[in-house]
Amino acid sequence: IKILTLDKRKLDNYLPPGAVHQGIALEIKAQKKIDLEDIINQTSGNAEATIIILDQATDTYNIGSILRSAAAFGAVAIIIQDRKSPVINGPIAKAASGALEHVAVVRTTNLVRAMDKLKAAEYWCIGLDGKAKQTLAEAKLKGRVALVLGSEGSGLRRLTREKCDLLVKVPINKAIESLNLSNAATIALYEKTRN
Repeated sequence: IKILTLDKRKLDNYLPPGAVHQGIALEIKAQKKIDLEDIINQTSGNAEATIIILDQATDTYNIGSILRSAAAFGAVAIIIQDRKSPVINGPIAKAASGALEHVAVVRTTNLVRAMDKLKAAEYWCIGLDGKAKQTLAEAKLKGRVALVLGSEGSGLRRLTREKCDLLVKVPINKAIESLNLSNAATIALYEKTRN
C-alpha cells in the first residue's frame, strides 16, 4: 500500500466535494459489476435467500442504511435502477458502515424484467405498500423472497406493484402516514428472518 501524507487542504482537494473524513482516506478499485444472473446462480441452493428491490429510491443515506440492515439480516443483494438511482459513492458507503463488502448491489435498466427473472428462479416478490390489506406478520414470509420497496415519496410505481406476488404493510399508527424507507426495509428484513 502506497501511503501519502498530506495536509488537510490537499487531502480535501483529492476527495469529492462534501466528502466527510477524519483525516484519512483510502483509494480502492471500484467493485466489479454484478449482474442479476450472478446473484441467481449464487443463491440457487439457498432456500431462504433474501433480496431487496428498491423502486426509484434516491436518498443516499437511506440506501446506505438499507445496505447495513441487509448485511445484518443476511440479505444477499439489493437491486436498484440504473438511471434513477444514485451511484454507489462515499456517503452511501459511510451510511452502509462496511455492508458494501457483504451485500451485492445490482443495477438494472428494468425492475419489472428483473422481477420476472427472480420469479423464474422461484423467488416470491413481496411489495411493501401502506394500503395493503395484509400485514408483514400475517404474511409469515418464508422461502426465497425479494422484498420490493418504493421510493421515499410516492412508494411503489403501478407496474412494479402489479408485478408483486403479494402486497403487505407494516401496521403503524394512523397519525403518521408512512415510515422512512430504511426503517420499513429493516422491519421487513427482521420479520423475514423471524419466520
